[in-house]
Amino acid sequence: MLAIFDGADATIGMPYVEGAKITGRVVQQDRARKIKVFRYRPKSNFKRMIGHRQHFTEVLVTDIAV
Repeated sequence: MLAIFDGADATIGMPYVEGAKITGRVVQQDRARKIKVFRYRPKSNFKRMIGHRQHFTEVLVTDIAV
């Protein structure tokens, strides 16, 4: 946690705020949409199309306590 803002109060940590605790839950673990990677080299008849799907975890933060 780098910074905590509570109305007019602000706590900034370097590199993080001491004693801060975050409570959350995992919403889902899945794979993102496929992105297409196209490689092409001119004048050599080289073309290649591949895809990639990145794994991700979606987290919902429910509480931030100092």
